[in-house]
Amino acid sequence: MPAKVSDGETRGWIIPIGGGEKKVRSSTILNRFVELCGGRDARIAIIPTASRLDDTGDRYRDVFAELEAGHSDILQIETRKDCDDEETLDILKNATGVFMTGGDQLRLSTILGGTPVAQLMRSGNARGLHIAGTSAGAAFIGEHMIAFGRSGATPKSGLATLAPGLGLTNRVIIDQHFRERGRLGRLLSALAYNPFATGLGVDEDTAAFIDPNNNIEVFGSGGLTVIDPSQLGYSSMADVGLGKPVCLTDIKLHILLEGGQYDLVTRTASPAAM
Repeated sequence: MPAKVSDGETRGWIIPIGGGEKKVRSSTILNRFVELCGGRDARIAIIPTASRLDDTGDRYRDVFAELEAGHSDILQIETRKDCDDEETLDILKNATGVFMTGGDQLRLSTILGGTPVAQLMRSGNARGLHIAGTSAGAAFIGEHMIAFGRSGATPKSGLATLAPGLGLTNRVIIDQHFRERGRLGRLLSALAYNPFATGLGVDEDTAAFIDPNNNIEVFGSGGLTVIDPSQLGYSSMADVGLGKPVCLTDIKLHILLEGGQYDLVTRTASPAAM
């Protein structure tokens, strides 16, 4: 479950990005994130743990500097022991925003999961800390994380493997690079295991900005696929063999573009104003 919001506090925004976002001054996604974090007063903690590339954190620090964010720190977290580092924890305690880069989401869950860093991110978000993640970072945001799976449009038993995520929200299951890598089937498969959640398939250079009241607004050049299984009438997931197609009925699907909105509480979609 997400950390509880105390009386008088407001939860921070949660921002899954589908990967491949434009890392330039004109990026509507990163500009909006920096604005939420305080603009020139922003203190952004960059977590490149998912990536195995040495320069990933530096590239995002340069981007945030170009966008005139106040200050950015790279948290070099490569092991669970690094999550006990006092300097790292102090940076998180004073941050106004956290940005998790892409890479392998299992590195995030196995290195950060259950550590003081993860606990500070969860409690910080409940006090107003804004947390964004791109690609693997986006997948890790929710309580249920798609760890890996295959492409394809048809849901199948075993197509998606789930693991625990950071748990900033239990309302969504997120899949990234969605349209580009043909991941409709694996998101549907994940939702068949847990029809409570709403599925968010986030295209590249696209973000779902989830506000403190669980309203989503879409930013970026691609689309957000929203899958609502709340009225699921029938699922054969428990009855089919591994790798076999799954029958699902009465699922609602929306495709939203920039400016489109979705209410995760009432499960209603609104297109962008024309």
